Amino acid sequence: MAGGRLALDAGRLLVAVLAITVACATVIAVRRTLIERGGGSVDCGLRRGRDRRWRLGLAAYRPEELCWYPVFGVRLRPHEVFDRRALGVVSRRPADAVEVTSLGPGTVIVECDAGEAAGWIELALGEDALTGFLAWLEAAPPGPVSELG
Repeated sequence: MAGGRLALDAGRLLVAVLAITVACATVIAVRRTLIERGGGSVDCGLRRGRDRRWRLGLAAYRPEELCWYPVFGVRLRPHEVFDRRALGVVSRRPADAVEVTSLGPGTVIVECDAGEAAGWIELALGEDALTGFLAWLEAAPPGPVSELG
């Protein structure tokens, strides 16, 4: 009798864990869909400073800014926002062996100066995403012209 009850409790626990897992996966998928709805978004790792760890996320291109969202989260607001006019590529390199383990093969690391407010950052992008990122940066409208007077 006790063995049957234990099996029933274990079954209920398994069902509860599966239900929570499915609910979490659904929230992540719906959130990503809502973020991507605005168009112009790519998978993008972010790191501030060489001694810090990579954070996986999603970068969304907006007309005047690059918005970065962590993969795991429930907020629909970006965790980081970088001004398009202040963002500049300093260098790029292929991901090293350790980085490939967490970021995936074919990843390119782009070192960027994100301006005085944001400082120095690194973005981890796939080759196609890098091409789109560079095109987005180069297509920025010219900055405001100061009036002489």
